[in-house]
Amino acid sequence: MAFKSGSFATFLIVCPTCFFLGIIFSLFPYDYPILWSTVTTPAAHYDYLEAHLRFLHASPPLIPRILHIVIFLGLAGLLTKLYKPSESNMLFDGASLVLYMCGVTVYIANIVKGLRLASAGQYGADLATTPDENEQILGREDSLKVLSASNTILALVLVGILVLQAGQWYAERKDAQEFESLATDKDGKAAADDGASSGVSTATPGKTGRQGSQRKKSN
Repeated sequence: MAFKSGSFATFLIVCPTCFFLGIIFSLFPYDYPILWSTVTTPAAHYDYLEAHLRFLHASPPLIPRILHIVIFLGLAGLLTKLYKPSESNMLFDGASLVLYMCGVTVYIANIVKGLRLASAGQYGADLATTPDENEQILGREDSLKVLSASNTILALVLVGILVLQAGQWYAERKDAQEFESLATDKDGKAAADDGASSGVSTATPGKTGRQGSQRKKSN
């Protein structure tokens, strides 16, 4: 089977998406007690999460650069598939691009900002300049909960992208199978018509020769 540019673009979409899901899964042990556990989250767990977030934010510059390159690769794959869009591309890849940009927005607005707050260790009253702002700005626990919820939102968005890409593959596969079936039926019908026409042309000279022999006998 020949290699198609669309398959490489799909590779650029699926691989970064799975990469991001792996990162989010590595944070799940920290997010689960905060969001999903029925037991009251102990105060020490927030300390563990905050220390982990500070460690991530203080990572060498190479780490965020690699992350941003992978983000760009996923976006490049989506734009490549939408360069000359078909009906399938507009439906599946267009929706995937919308979800991808939603994920990028959540990353910039919530994740990056939350990492900076956790690294600085300033929440709520520490950031407020007026009494009104003190009520509007989230405290330490609420800020960490927002970070955990943002990870869950990102996971759902990324799973949605994978579902859309799998749906596009399945739809294109079914279309190819139907096209191949129609082509096979058409070739079989054409072969049957050719066989019938050749049989008629073979029988006609034999009948003429028989009539000629009967004329000779009558003479």
